[in-house]
Amino acid sequence: MERLAFKMKLNAGQAEEYKKRHDLLWPELKQLLTSTGVRDYSIFFDEETHLLFGTLKIAHSKSMDKLSENAIMKKWWDYMKDIMATNPDHSPKSVQLKEVFYLS
Repeated sequence: MERLAFKMKLNAGQAEEYKKRHDLLWPELKQLLTSTGVRDYSIFFDEETHLLFGTLKIAHSKSMDKLSENAIMKKWWDYMKDIMATNPDHSPKSVQLKEVFYLS
């Protein structure tokens, strides 16, 4: 399993809405993520900077590329575009983070 970490930017004043939408995560999106091999997925929010910090485990990081081609994923991005920084295709602006320490 590979461990990945990334950061995204939430629009000011949207923390409650972001949490609400994830509390009601679509079953078909959850199924897509798990069938792609995503495990142990967490997102944290920094109230001071409005940054979202995500971590997950996946069998192969290349599998993440397939998610961007999926209609369910694109529909989720469209749903989330009004509350966070996004790219022209509505995917979240996301920066992969480099691991510098891990204690197992």
